[in-house]
Amino acid sequence: MIEKMIAFGFGYLLGSIPFGLILTKIAGLGDVRAIGSGNIGATNVLRTGRKDIAAATLLLDAAKGTVAVLIAAQFSAEAAILAALGSFIGHLHPVWLKFKGGKGVATFIGCLIGLHWPSALIFAGVWLATAYVTKYSSAGALVASLASPVALLLFDRRDQAELFLALAILLWFRHVENIRRLLNGTEGRIGQKGTPKA
Repeated sequence: MIEKMIAFGFGYLLGSIPFGLILTKIAGLGDVRAIGSGNIGATNVLRTGRKDIAAATLLLDAAKGTVAVLIAAQFSAEAAILAALGSFIGHLHPVWLKFKGGKGVATFIGCLIGLHWPSALIFAGVWLATAYVTKYSSAGALVASLASPVALLLFDRRDQAELFLALAILLWFRHVENIRRLLNGTEGRIGQKGTPKA
């Protein structure tokens, strides 16, 4: 039980690091929460016009999930799964930002890389194809998140499939507003610069 708590807690603390907010402030771009969707993730960081900062945010938000999983995996497969769960929840609800974090897409794929990289490649492929066709990052993420547990089942990884089904459900809940905007045609497209929030 102690090992499980440590694995989850370690993943949570690592996942709660708000790289998007940190990097935009270091770059002199102000508070990323004041533009576009108000999200601290890479898609909203891209709306500042700084592709390099957005790319760094994407990589670091993914890396914190991967690192949490790989370290916990040294102890047990179950610890790795709990670290992945903790990392994802940490990104969604970071203690440093009064539990108001990102939407979890990069950390989702980072955890997937750590647990089963072939399924992460499937996620990336589905995301790229959907985003390319629709021009909506959120649509790509939503479709790819559902493809992930299916891919894991095909690889006979039931425990991991159950984890990523749960993460996908959480990710969809975090994208409720995006889904509404997609349905009414007001969702911001990839690369579209944001405007200050009212």
